[in-house]
Amino acid sequence: MKKNIEITQNIEILFGTRDENLHLLEHGLNVTIDLKAESVEIEGAARDVSRAEQVFADYEHLQHSGFTFNNGDLGSMLRVLATDPTATLRGLAEAGRQRSFGKRSVQPKSINQRRYIEAIEKNDMVFAVGPAGTGKTYLAVAMAISALLAKSVDRIILARPAVEAGERLGFLPGTLQEKVDPYLRPLYDALYDMMDPEKVDRYLEKDVIEIAPIAFMRGRTLNDSFIILDEAQNTTSEQMKMFVTRLGFNAKAVITGDITQIDLPNHKRSGMLEAIDILRNVNGISFIAFDETDVVRHQLVQRIIRAYDDYKTRMNGDQMVLSIGNGGGRSVAAAAADAAPQAQPVAGHDQD
Repeated sequence: MKKNIEITQNIEILFGTRDENLHLLEHGLNVTIDLKAESVEIEGAARDVSRAEQVFADYEHLQHSGFTFNNGDLGSMLRVLATDPTATLRGLAEAGRQRSFGKRSVQPKSINQRRYIEAIEKNDMVFAVGPAGTGKTYLAVAMAISALLAKSVDRIILARPAVEAGERLGFLPGTLQEKVDPYLRPLYDALYDMMDPEKVDRYLEKDVIEIAPIAFMRGRTLNDSFIILDEAQNTTSEQMKMFVTRLGFNAKAVITGDITQIDLPNHKRSGMLEAIDILRNVNGISFIAFDETDVVRHQLVQRIIRAYDDYKTRMNGDQMVLSIGNGGGRSVAAAAADAAPQAQPVAGHDQD
């Protein structure tokens, strides 16, 4: 099936730099798009051509209604609808317009980011697991600000484990706030990126927005609050259980973390991993998994994460081969110890 669409004013924005958006539509919707002198020809299966035609119609409608695409939002929306058959350009744009995120317009840049936002809207507790740069914390803060500005909640509470100091911060110089601030800086960055600095400072001063280590959550019941626990992979089992039981009336909690970046001492099991195992069948809790395709930082970051994942898979495979080759259940460490030259006693000294 072929369909010709007339080229209208400002449609070149839809095409993207070097027609990159058209290429995205071609690959995502399984169509061929050919630019003519005064029209665009779309060829493919009837259903695919119809979806591509709808993209052009939605773009035209959004242009006439005064909608402005910012910071690569158009390309992000096209990537989402290319992977989600139920999505439309107009639907994605208007969904973002309906939410108030302070001074920024925030659009999901992948299908998992869209599911994440929808999960936060529909559930009282959401676990988000995935690598750095996938928008876990940023989108959670955006949704918290949206809820606060819509008066759905009275305050925002942002928590993080201060693992590097073992949450024993007394030996660090300065006031309590000065001790914990370095560990909470990413949360401040997200707030200042989405709201005017004066407003953030005013909210912080009045405790409308509270940022604290997770240890400070103990013994509290958090009503009318939007609570975010960031870097949750570095919570202990006790800390995680304490946190998930703080939820009060009209409260929402989002727990984010990267299970490949666990920094707990003495090989303790992550409280986040344990909570996912325990709570996976509890109604009202949603779990969203991100991967390297959701990374919205520099494209190089996607390739770096993929390289590390491939390396880990390779190493696990090598470990299994070595384990089998060295007598069944014996560990690689034990096999390596056997292979290493044995230390000889030093003449003139007793052995311990």
